[in-house]
Amino acid sequence: MPPAAAVSTVRTSWFSRPAAREWRCPPAPRDVAAFHAALPGYAPTPLVEAPALAAGLGAGRVFVKDESARLGLPAFKILGASWGVCRALCDRLGVPVPVSDPIGALRSRAGAFRLVTATDGNHGRAVAAMARMLGTRADVFVPDGVHPAALAAIEDEGARVVRVAAPYDEAVCRAAESAGGDASALLVQDTAWPGYERVPRWIVEGYSTLFTEIDAQLRAAGAGSPGVVAVPVGVGSLAQAAVVHYRSGASAPKLLAVEPDAAPCVLASLAAGRLVSVQAGATAMAGLNCATPSSAAWPYLRAGVDAAVSVADADVAGAARELAALGVSAGPCGAAALAGVRAALPGLGLGPADTVVLLSTEGAAANPPPA
Repeated sequence: MPPAAAVSTVRTSWFSRPAAREWRCPPAPRDVAAFHAALPGYAPTPLVEAPALAAGLGAGRVFVKDESARLGLPAFKILGASWGVCRALCDRLGVPVPVSDPIGALRSRAGAFRLVTATDGNHGRAVAAMARMLGTRADVFVPDGVHPAALAAIEDEGARVVRVAAPYDEAVCRAAESAGGDASALLVQDTAWPGYERVPRWIVEGYSTLFTEIDAQLRAAGAGSPGVVAVPVGVGSLAQAAVVHYRSGASAPKLLAVEPDAAPCVLASLAAGRLVSVQAGATAMAGLNCATPSSAAWPYLRAGVDAAVSVADADVAGAARELAALGVSAGPCGAAALAGVRAALPGLGLGPADTVVLLSTEGAAANPPPA
């Protein structure tokens, strides 16, 4: 079970530092993208160029990675959940991950297990979808503040939703308690704590496919390497994947982490120079409403993120409308990337030679944006 963390009083809206791009780390496994390509219905999600945003931001080119339709779900989370669930199943069974038709290969043996997770919405739905595809059960623990549409979507996948009248961190504790001592349970959580780090690491590896796609799509567009990549951040697992990808190869963009004003746990940790918790409040960015960074993600974020900024619900509501006008469906978490770049403009120093990539991590169907 994750340990309780001291709540920090550090509050800031902006953090930046030099030299993060000089840090290097090993790359993600190469077989992850091939695994995803073998899943039913796989296709790269669009990378949408937005000249109007480029003009407004003072950048050369701006691209939006649109994750509103990823493997039949309205968010990127299925990339991590699919690889994490299959790795966890294969680890428990003592077999290698199938190189072709992984769902078909594991379905006959998956029914002996129960998938367990906690979620602010999208991760839980992705785990529930994997349970449905594999023909097994899923228990999804959900904290306060998750949109009713997101709850209904998890239940529609066939999962049992357990409502927790408390913030996200408590839902994680409840899920861990439920899985503890049950030999049939597989805890598939996308945040780590001391003693629980392998599955979150596999989930982060799953996210690497998103960045592999971006590389190929930028090359196809003649855009070359990005100068800035903006990443919405909850516990920091997607940002960890961004750091691994961009700090292990030739491309070294500025990495901007974007969080809600109500729960800037990574921003506070970067400012404090150590992993801390914050008191999370209410926000429309439910998937980012996390009080404590993942212990596995934190070393990567501390070393490899260039800047972090927090944004308000009103900022993401406006950004969602801008993206909708461009044909990109974005929920509050997805729109946070654009809102964050706007808030960080004075510190990013964008110019006509810069290419900016915004990760729009969820569509409006995942979590309707505020009016």
